[in-house]
Amino acid sequence: IKKRERELGKLRSDIQAYEKKLRDSEHKEKVTLERLDDLERQSNLIRQLIARLHDVEQGITADIESAKASIADLENQLQFLKAHYAGYVRSVYKNGRVYDLELLFSSKSINQLSIRIQYLKRFSEQRAIDLKNIESKKGVLQQQNDDLREKLLSERQLLAEKTREETSLRGKFSERQVALKKVRKDKRTVQKELARSTDAVKKVEQMIADLVEKERIRKEHEATQQRERELADARARDRLSRPTPIPPAPSDESSGTAFDQRKGMLRWPVAHGSVQSRFGNQIHPILKTVTQNTGIDIATQLGSDVYAVADGEVSVLSFIPGFGNVLIVNHYNGYRTVYAHLGEVSVLESQRIKEGAIIGKSGETVSGPVLHFEIWKEREKQNPEVWLAKR
Repeated sequence: IKKRERELGKLRSDIQAYEKKLRDSEHKEKVTLERLDDLERQSNLIRQLIARLHDVEQGITADIESAKASIADLENQLQFLKAHYAGYVRSVYKNGRVYDLELLFSSKSINQLSIRIQYLKRFSEQRAIDLKNIESKKGVLQQQNDDLREKLLSERQLLAEKTREETSLRGKFSERQVALKKVRKDKRTVQKELARSTDAVKKVEQMIADLVEKERIRKEHEATQQRERELADARARDRLSRPTPIPPAPSDESSGTAFDQRKGMLRWPVAHGSVQSRFGNQIHPILKTVTQNTGIDIATQLGSDVYAVADGEVSVLSFIPGFGNVLIVNHYNGYRTVYAHLGEVSVLESQRIKEGAIIGKSGETVSGPVLHFEIWKEREKQNPEVWLAKR
């Protein structure tokens, strides 16, 4: 609970920091790309906070349902004990202690008298225990009801905060849409965005290079461990003088059909859309400058679901100016895919995902609603259109 509270506190603090930064820049005449980045980063944090609040809300709801079931069970137990004890009280009121004496004096033998005395003693002790249980159950029930009231109050407060943040998120989205319209009218800003995109390409290339290097080191370490195991097994066989099969070396992790066998058959990362900018050298429609596209840009409706094109594991989740929210998925055997300009992200780093899983939603750039998509084999850029299924 303390860890969760720290996480929520950190998110709230970061959101407020961006809010202050945005208020400070609001009075400037021009809307900058940096302001757009701040709006997007703050929106990311608000989404994270909403997701955390949703998780907490589900936990509290489960606790409330459990508390209600426990209270209902306690009330049933209490009613049973009360009814049982009331029957005993009525019996005592009607017959008094005379009945007990008659029961004893009517015994036909010493053995029966002893049994009846023991019975009456235990009966009396059990009634005393029942009375204590009734008082105890009442106390527990009262505590459970108090806890339930606290949980219901927490839930109401949580829902109120969640509603506020959802309203704030909608406001940030509208604010960013207005800012984008202003930015698109400024040719110098468009030129600056192109330069930032070029820098973003270099950052993604470096990320891929780092991932490839980490993978190489990991494989070398595993190969060394495998050799050491084989040597140890060989020594053991020499000592025992009998053959033992050597375990096979661990194969590279993969699931389903290998990525390299899916060339020309991969599913598209969005259900609908057209390629706006192809792989390789491209001429900018406004600035008329030549730039290299390391993937493809798919024009699609803002907020479209973005899908994983194959089974894999999320390697990187980052924000890069010029590319916005960026996701890199490892498909093993050296293959990776990159998704950029995501408006929302639905997965976490190190999370395993299946082909067709929704990993986020498409966002919007200065050029319009678009999803940037890349495929890499180790450090080598691939033309995504060669890999994707024909439409």
